Amino acid sequence: MSALRLLSSAARRAPSTLAQQRRGYAEVADKISLSLVLPHQAIFTSADVVQVNVAAATGDMGILANHVPSIEALRPGMIEVIESGNASKKWFASGGFATVHPGNKLTINVIEAAPLESFSSEAIRANLQEALKVAAGNGSEEDKMEARIEADVYEALQHALGSK
Repeated sequence: MSALRLLSSAARRAPSTLAQQRRGYAEVADKISLSLVLPHQAIFTSADVVQVNVAAATGDMGILANHVPSIEALRPGMIEVIESGNASKKWFASGGFATVHPGNKLTINVIEAAPLESFSSEAIRANLQEALKVAAGNGSEEDKMEARIEADVYEALQHALGSK
């Protein structure tokens, strides 16, 4: 008997000692404990919420209870917190980190964040145009790079307001 057939035959006859575990969706009653903090303020401190949506550097992601532990860098974008009864609160964050801990705990550390409703679409549009003008202008490379970063943030803000 060839070695391969011997191995597969033995594997079929061996009792399965590993229990089959499947990862499923979080139960409706499950909550995640959220801490959303800035250097100067705590927006949430161990608050039980249903879901948190973040703008991760790898793409937008929703975090529910029983999420696999991970650390995600955040890009400028919206953080949406969905509480019981589907009440939703939205902030725009400049960037930071989200850490999903075992035991349904989520910590989000951001440099700066403000409620989404505190932004004016008109002001964002005007500031975006000005930043794009500087980025395309004849200024120094440093000024152009700063203007490009500023434009990226205004574009993210514009996108967040559009999905409000």
